[in-house]
Amino acid sequence: MRSVKLTALFAAALIAVSAFTSCGDSNSSSAPSSSAAETVSSVTTEAEPSSEAEAPAADLARSGEVRDLSAAELVAEMTTGWNLGNSLDVFGKSGTAAEVAWGNPKTTKEMIDAVVGKGFDIIRVPVTWGDHVDEQNKIDAAWMSRVQEVVNYVYDSGAYVILNSHHEEAWRITDNAHIEEVDKKTAEIWAQIAERFKDYGDHLIFEGLNEPRVKGSKEEWTGGTEEGRACVNRLNKTFIDTVRATGGNNQNRLLLLTTYASACSSKAIKDAELPTGDKHLGFSIHAYTPYAFTYKSGESWELFKWDGSHDSEILGMMYDLKETFIDNGFPVIITEYGAVNKDGNDEEVAKWAASYLETAKTVGIPCVWWDNGYYTSGNELFGIFNRKTCQWYTETVVDTLIKSSAKS
Repeated sequence: MRSVKLTALFAAALIAVSAFTSCGDSNSSSAPSSSAAETVSSVTTEAEPSSEAEAPAADLARSGEVRDLSAAELVAEMTTGWNLGNSLDVFGKSGTAAEVAWGNPKTTKEMIDAVVGKGFDIIRVPVTWGDHVDEQNKIDAAWMSRVQEVVNYVYDSGAYVILNSHHEEAWRITDNAHIEEVDKKTAEIWAQIAERFKDYGDHLIFEGLNEPRVKGSKEEWTGGTEEGRACVNRLNKTFIDTVRATGGNNQNRLLLLTTYASACSSKAIKDAELPTGDKHLGFSIHAYTPYAFTYKSGESWELFKWDGSHDSEILGMMYDLKETFIDNGFPVIITEYGAVNKDGNDEEVAKWAASYLETAKTVGIPCVWWDNGYYTSGNELFGIFNRKTCQWYTETVVDTLIKSSAKS
């Protein structure tokens, strides 16, 4: 998702309301917020790194079964999902306090239970790792343990959890000039994650790359260059090889690969390499379709109403994904989609979501709503769940997500 810089005024306003607490955690606090995905992090002070012991606490350990299911069979069990956005994926900060640096409260089990209780059976946990490693790319022990704690909230609920590597573009530059160093760091980070979680069952899914691209380039959001797409293919392979090499349940764990920038454009998907000999692979795609409705652009072509006249854009995108990936044995999960709140247009968003999800269901693609926690203030208002109260900002939209994704 695209970056939008916060103003100092908005940052100050969020500081003023930081005394509000989250449901289930009366000691949690908020700090200046970010955009829906990527935002400069200079509006907050850097958290001090933790010195927690390296060994995980015994009560963090989990185990489970990885069943003899193909990726397609496993994905077919899923219905609809929700993103824990702008929390563990804060970038530019180190230490566990980074989790609240963009204005969302510390994640609690009560939050996750509320989301799962509503009917979401997939929760994606975006995590930034690159700001929590030392010069040898060793992940900070306290950060790893905090991530594991949050993963356990989902895993223990019985929902599927997608754990990824998010907002790493400062170092994960997908061009030939950087790929050797990037490839090495990608492998070293994922080796540690995979080792830590290798005993978990098949309700834990690894997603190797989030929107890998050359940030700020002319082709950043249009499918990239041939060079960039080749670099993404290389990193996808490194991710697979690294995770599989750790053994245990990771030999057959569902791994999600992606395209350049996780885009659904024809240019991005046509050059995605489809590995052979591994039936436990799928693709993660981001699709805010159509952009004119899902984002607030301020342009003359922006859409505020959903009357069905743009349904063909959703249909075309879904069937491109089906023909490219699903028909070749690679299930797809749309790990980010959503539409921003445009002055309380919940009814319109619900109509769009119904069309989007019912089309996705016909081709067997579960979708995971991007929730950054912001509904009435902030940049890119994708929030649907109030993490401070464990209540839903918009039952109209949320009920539509659940109903339209339900299997018949």
